[in-house]
Amino acid sequence: MSLTIRVQTADFSLADEYRVLAQDSRCGAVVTFTGLVRELPDAALTAMELEHYPGMTEHVLEQLAQQAQQQWQTGAITIIHRVGKLALNEQIVFVGVAAPHRKAAFAAAMYVMDFLKTQAPFWKQELTASGRYWVAAKASDQEAQQQWQRDA
Repeated sequence: MSLTIRVQTADFSLADEYRVLAQDSRCGAVVTFTGLVRELPDAALTAMELEHYPGMTEHVLEQLAQQAQQQWQTGAITIIHRVGKLALNEQIVFVGVAAPHRKAAFAAAMYVMDFLKTQAPFWKQELTASGRYWVAAKASDQEAQQQWQRDA
């Protein structure tokens, strides 16, 4: 059961990442999630800039992937998170999970994303026509994490 964890400035190929996850013949499902830089409802976003805590970030992501593998008995898990300056519609994050069955693959992918958003040491700035703004944690992300903890 392999884990691939990467924090990088370079973009990634969905097709390539999927092919790697789909190689395990014991797995009947591959679920992927890709997060994109999106337009803001209240401001004209021109870009997003992401920073991280090198070493610690990768460690947190690896722990999340290991927890998901253990809980849902998955196969390979890949987490890729980009840092640096990203324009609208660029890919930010990839989570891919191979598992024997679809239900486990979906649950593990959702778990990783929900905890990644609240536990991984990333900092985001939104760059808009009126200035730069740090992105605050969302209450909905905290609620999603708490729901997993209640369900455990």
